[in-house]
Amino acid sequence: MLQSIEGVYKQGNIQLSELPEDVSESRVIVTFLEPQKAQKPKRMISFGMFSGDKQSTEEDFQIAEFQGDSEDSLDWS
Repeated sequence: MLQSIEGVYKQGNIQLSELPEDVSESRVIVTFLEPQKAQKPKRMISFGMFSGDKQSTEEDFQIAEFQGDSEDSLDWS
């Protein structure tokens, strides 16, 4: 016999509003009605938020490029 019971899905768990009658174990089918979309976490930084009048040049990237650390005794060549 099929029974329908209302419940709420939240963070991976299903909470039933009432217990089913005469059921100790059963397979279930879950149907999502009017799902609320998951909210994306707010970002502290977004692409382009610090852009100004000047654009980066190739020379800026060459200056910022990591050239190795002479004090770490590693061969960065």
